[in-house]
Amino acid sequence: MAKLKSLQSLLTSTIVASTLSLSALASVAVYAHANHDHGSNALEQSVSGEHRSTKNKARDQYRHPVETLKFFGFTPDMTVVEITPGGGWYTEILAPALKGKGKLYGAHYPDTGEDNYYSNSRKRLEKKLASNVVFSEVVLTDFVPRKQSELAPQGSADLVLTFRNLHNWKDEGVEQVFKDAFNALKPGGILGVVEHRLPIGVAPEKAAGYVSEVKTIKQAKTAGFRFAGASEINANAKDLAQHPKGVWTLPPVLRLGEKDKAKYLAIGESDRMTLKFIKPENTRFSDFKEKNKQ
Repeated sequence: MAKLKSLQSLLTSTIVASTLSLSALASVAVYAHANHDHGSNALEQSVSGEHRSTKNKARDQYRHPVETLKFFGFTPDMTVVEITPGGGWYTEILAPALKGKGKLYGAHYPDTGEDNYYSNSRKRLEKKLASNVVFSEVVLTDFVPRKQSELAPQGSADLVLTFRNLHNWKDEGVEQVFKDAFNALKPGGILGVVEHRLPIGVAPEKAAGYVSEVKTIKQAKTAGFRFAGASEINANAKDLAQHPKGVWTLPPVLRLGEKDKAKYLAIGESDRMTLKFIKPENTRFSDFKEKNKQ
């Protein structure tokens, strides 16, 4: 009888423990779903906001900002770094979505006081950020291609993003910026990359502005990241990449002007890879320094 009671007690304890575990898992799932929905709502509101121009909204069909940021795991309470915001196309979406709950760093070229592309680009961005209250919480940091840069305070970021920049930085620059992103991210943080995709078997010199997906993944892994997956959200099967003026032949640049304009408008914007990388949870900064010595 004593053995029977002991067995019943053990069985009851097991059932209770299992019930509590299932309840905890359900709570986590509900929280994650709610957080995911909240992030989607914040992005949808930003995308439809009046602060965005009709011209910028017209590019949503090619850039899929909501779907792209959801793939990277965006939530409104994150600390996010956008590397070289340029004209602020994605900043218009990120800034209001993060305002009041999260934080947005724009890692951009510094203004050195010289009359050159980099300084003028920084001035234009600063002017844009001052033009509307939705940008009031954006913090700008200095990013210099091919040189070590502090994109954000060490280990502070949940998400680092770069959109269509790798082709400008070349291999040396990409390798350095991936190290900088790794440094800025918390363990478990995400690096999101969108870039014009070089078709397999096509020589880079025949497709200016396009980058190898295989090489990009290898470069990120070398910097310490774990590859977490790819999405075809920004794919375009019509783009075969070999154009007279490279990727700039396509919209929105249309480098050939009126020549064959209808043809390139029909293709649309470039075929793009969308890659997600994770900084491993067990990473210590000392490990990073040893792995990525300059």
